[in-house]
Amino acid sequence: METRENYMRRALQLARLGEGRTNPNPMVGCVVVKDGRIISEGYHEKYGEYHAERNALLHCAEDPAGADLYVTLEPCCHYGKTPPCTEIIIEKKIRRVFVGNVDPNPKVAGGGVRILRDHGIEVETGILEEECRKLNEVFFHYISTGTPFVAAKYAMSADGRIACATGDSKWITGETARKQVHLLRKRYSGILAGIGTVLADDPMLNCREEEGVDPVRIICDAHLRIPMESQIVRSAGAIPTIVCATNETLAEDAGRAKADRLAAVGVTVLQTEVAADEDGGYAKVDLKNLMRQLGERKIDSVLIEGGSKINGDAFAAGIVDKVYAYVGSVIIGGENAPAPVGGRGAARMADAARLMDMTVSMVGDDVCITGYPAYEQIREDR
Repeated sequence: METRENYMRRALQLARLGEGRTNPNPMVGCVVVKDGRIISEGYHEKYGEYHAERNALLHCAEDPAGADLYVTLEPCCHYGKTPPCTEIIIEKKIRRVFVGNVDPNPKVAGGGVRILRDHGIEVETGILEEECRKLNEVFFHYISTGTPFVAAKYAMSADGRIACATGDSKWITGETARKQVHLLRKRYSGILAGIGTVLADDPMLNCREEEGVDPVRIICDAHLRIPMESQIVRSAGAIPTIVCATNETLAEDAGRAKADRLAAVGVTVLQTEVAADEDGGYAKVDLKNLMRQLGERKIDSVLIEGGSKINGDAFAAGIVDKVYAYVGSVIIGGENAPAPVGGRGAARMADAARLMDMTVSMVGDDVCITGYPAYEQIREDR
């Protein structure tokens, strides 16, 4: 006989089918069970369309009256782009509702559970709570902070280098790992790189795994050096593209003229303050301010795929929430070969960011290490 946890695991599987299409809303799955049988399933398929509960209840193979409903996130109770899910749950005479997580959105935040109970529906929360929260770590972060959940991804050799001293970096990891990276690009709303990566590699920064789910491309380019003939600029009409420059650059005639040319081909140019210069040598975009602006644009998550410099700036600013470190089975060597994270770095081990909740997995012939940086001192003013 199936258990409550097994039904919720199925709901989690369904929720993941919406990956890359629901942002900035959460991924949600739903299972309807009657007399020990699943009579319908549904998930939130796309932002702006029906939620998981409504999709499941509208496609039941039989009358769901008296059935149990399993859903990974508390049913909504307010009108948005779609009607509240509590309404259809009550209308269809569902007997019991099992919930993974209570919704942190202030518009819900326990209100959905309360309305269902007020209508005589038994509600139990906390079924596979941690798994359901992990599924929507992006949503939980974004709804509570208003800023994107930021992940840093990099590939390094077994001796901690991201390229040879000559700059050659193709390929540190194998095809399986590189394919997984494109799946990550599907998961995050935005993909961020520094101008150095654009000038060196002329990348597209798109998702090659599925058409129509390309992340917004975000380029940190303090002095607007991005070439008009670069792939990023030439494809800006088809893929949303943001270039971030400093207010100093945009105050100059040449900077404004370049911004106008970029805007004419579909690039959005954002302005930030000049970040505090800890490295003594170059002006750079204020990443904390940039994250606030991206959050206001409903970009709920950002994957950093840049070089040593942008990674160093991101860790120094304390904006990185998760790390994907791919380790290839090669030894590069060389004192001048770059490491994944540049900048000044920690002066003492006590000041270093530490990865928590680490997992290690094999990806083809390579290794992927994931973890969550803990650096509270850096983040005091975030």
